Amino acid sequence: MDSFNALVARQDGDRIISSVETLSPSDLPPGDVTIRVAFSSVNYKDALAVTPNCGVVRDYPIVPGIDLAGEVVESRSADFAVGDQVLAHGYDIGTGKHGGYAEFARLLADQLVPLGDLSAEHAMAIGTAGFTAALSVQALIDRGITPDDGQIVVTGATGGVGSVSVDLLAAAGYSVVASTGKAEAADHLRALGASDVIGRLPEDPDAKPRPLGKTRWAGAVDCVGGATLADVLSTIAYGGAVAASGLTGGVALNTTVMPFILRHVALLGIDSVLLPIAARREMWRRLGDELRPRHLKNVTHLVDVKDVVSVIDEVRDGRYSGRAVVKVAGGF
Repeated sequence: MDSFNALVARQDGDRIISSVETLSPSDLPPGDVTIRVAFSSVNYKDALAVTPNCGVVRDYPIVPGIDLAGEVVESRSADFAVGDQVLAHGYDIGTGKHGGYAEFARLLADQLVPLGDLSAEHAMAIGTAGFTAALSVQALIDRGITPDDGQIVVTGATGGVGSVSVDLLAAAGYSVVASTGKAEAADHLRALGASDVIGRLPEDPDAKPRPLGKTRWAGAVDCVGGATLADVLSTIAYGGAVAASGLTGGVALNTTVMPFILRHVALLGIDSVLLPIAARREMWRRLGDELRPRHLKNVTHLVDVKDVVSVIDEVRDGRYSGRAVVKVAGGF
């Protein structure tokens, strides 16, 4: 490995410019394990990483890509040997140190997850988004919400987290209502398992937010935040819960304590960035087994890494549906 290709994001005044460059091993960060990257994916955080003044990236230049999967080619760790198939995501990958949009990456051993029964491509079809979806669904289950309690609404349902959440919830026997601004995606969402498809929430974006509304949902997976999350919280039934992981609708939350103290509603924050490695590895084991999403092929699109910037733009603008798997090996 004398040199390798990478998509590098550099700051140029008020702009972030991304282009394919040739890097050397000395450009890789310190770490225990070097990986030949086969696939990565596109997440909303990747879009923020190449958006000026978003505060996601510590310092430029950087190789984006918060997910990666591939083969170990060098290891100083007793836990991983050359030839092992691994994946990694979260931590500071693609934000504080070079990430998955390069032919090679170097990481700490305690940030790596064995691929197990998953292929690298399949793992990246799940990626951070699918992993977050699995954490969200499990959080509702752990809260004690069952299919008999009523409908579960999934907001931002055509996105990566949303679409996999619909799939996983339906597979677990829940009646799922998919909320989306993309009316043309209704048949697609029903094919994933949604029993009903509705528009964005709140239904009247100009209406004054209510502390409490008529109860509609036993629980929710919210991938949007902002006014959507506030509306959902006000309409959760007694004892229900919202698993929240999104901020595409804004970071401000205009709500009151009413849902929490009058309806015993729980707001469950979902984080996949700093989740301890043992819990991370166990959830990935389950995603390769009993939690494996049933309809990944229906929500996955393959894109060469050299062409990924256009996809990132669509993700940032909310125009992309499903999961973009990034072909790194042979994708330059």
